[in-house]
Amino acid sequence: MSNSPSPKDPATTNASPPARPEDERLPLRLLLVYGLQHILTMYAGAVAPALVIGASAGLANDPASMGILVSGALLAAGFATLLQTVGHRRVGAQMPIVVACSFVPVSAITALAAGENGENLPVAFGASLAAGLFALALTPFFGQLVRFFPPIVTGTIITVIGVSLMPVAARWIMDGATRTMEDGSSVPAATPAGLALAGLTLVVILVCSRVLPGIWGRLSILLGLLVGTLVALPTGMADFSRIGEADVVFDPTSLFYFGAPRFEAAAIITMCVIMLVVLTEGASHIIAVGEITGSKVDAKRISAGLRADVSGSLIGPIFSATPTSSFAQNIGLLALTKVRSRYVVATGAGILIVLGLFPVLGSVMAAIPAPVLGGAGLVLFGSVAASGIKTLAKVDFTNNLNLVLVSASIGVAIIPLAYPTFYAHLPESVELIAHSGIIGAAVTAIVLNVCFNVVGRGRGAASTASIDTEEIGSAGPGEAKYTDQAGAAYRRGGSEPLGDPRP
Repeated sequence: MSNSPSPKDPATTNASPPARPEDERLPLRLLLVYGLQHILTMYAGAVAPALVIGASAGLANDPASMGILVSGALLAAGFATLLQTVGHRRVGAQMPIVVACSFVPVSAITALAAGENGENLPVAFGASLAAGLFALALTPFFGQLVRFFPPIVTGTIITVIGVSLMPVAARWIMDGATRTMEDGSSVPAATPAGLALAGLTLVVILVCSRVLPGIWGRLSILLGLLVGTLVALPTGMADFSRIGEADVVFDPTSLFYFGAPRFEAAAIITMCVIMLVVLTEGASHIIAVGEITGSKVDAKRISAGLRADVSGSLIGPIFSATPTSSFAQNIGLLALTKVRSRYVVATGAGILIVLGLFPVLGSVMAAIPAPVLGGAGLVLFGSVAASGIKTLAKVDFTNNLNLVLVSASIGVAIIPLAYPTFYAHLPESVELIAHSGIIGAAVTAIVLNVCFNVVGRGRGAASTASIDTEEIGSAGPGEAKYTDQAGAAYRRGGSEPLGDPRP
């Protein structure tokens, strides 16, 4: 498969070039090929949140329920991506952006959903729905809030999210196994077989990433899962006997499969804070796609794109799916292939919807042995932390206050991970919020950023991307005042104060 269409291929050119690069219309065969390439790139990341959350909710041995979660994730991704690519001018940036279930809320949702037989999933879906409405209300004005989420804040939060997911990978590798100590007590411990299977999966992923070219290297996660599962079959660690329990085709009665959403204040507050990170990440992704495609990105477009990003939080609970956001790996694919047509990604959205209509495919994914998922999780979750570190690389740490901000935020986040009962003396509703390392890191980073870099505009003043409210670009009434100047400052990591944007 070539990386990009040939400029001399008559099948890829138009009689007259489109007004916008992303409006290019390609022949159906190319739409299908390039659309499938986008789906293969993001498929593992799109279904992984469903697998993590399902296992936490006590559904690891219920292929039918896991199939619903995976199918719901694919359907929510398909519909949200359609809104983003071909949606209305006020809902969707009409750009080649893939939207799918985000990893950002996964850690919080696993805590909310923890239990048996999915009994607490309605709480997680209720929090997602409420937080989605909160985020939707913010989208017209988010440009005014983004100054509080410069790279030093978002990078810290995303790094903590990746670190906080590592215990999930460890639990997968242990797969419920224990070791009896000399005093007769039992402690969780990985078996040699589990360690070997997880290690094999990890090695396959690393080797494939290193030696396979192009799109095949991007499929290393799926290849690792496949090899690990095939090796586990003869040992009896992989059981596909219950796949037939899942519906072959999506049943409309499966809507709200785990029950109507339940709304709890502490869970909603947690998810609202996380949605601020999702919005910030989404704004930076839209700007990045605009740079790659060479298309104009203004305030209205960012607001419309953010509405599509959070749409999954509103439609997701219907299909038992979690909040959505744009996928960075597909942005990288745009840069690699130079295929800028939004209709390619819209075709990929159609493929996602078709895959989501067959829960039996999801039940196959759910039957993958837990240690295999754990081996892949080390890379998947580690990549989230690495993404945060990459964002932090934009920050100027010659200012010691920035170093203090990051270290304090990560320290606060690690405490409940190291000692889960640390906040046990607090009231239950308060404990749920305090126990989230993500919330602790977010609050600490935001408050310290305001104290160090906003109030007084001292040494760290350059760490924020301020908004020039006089220069509102093309923003209409109520739209985000997210100017090209502010966008440039955000992309620079806020390392310079805003001044004359001219070279």
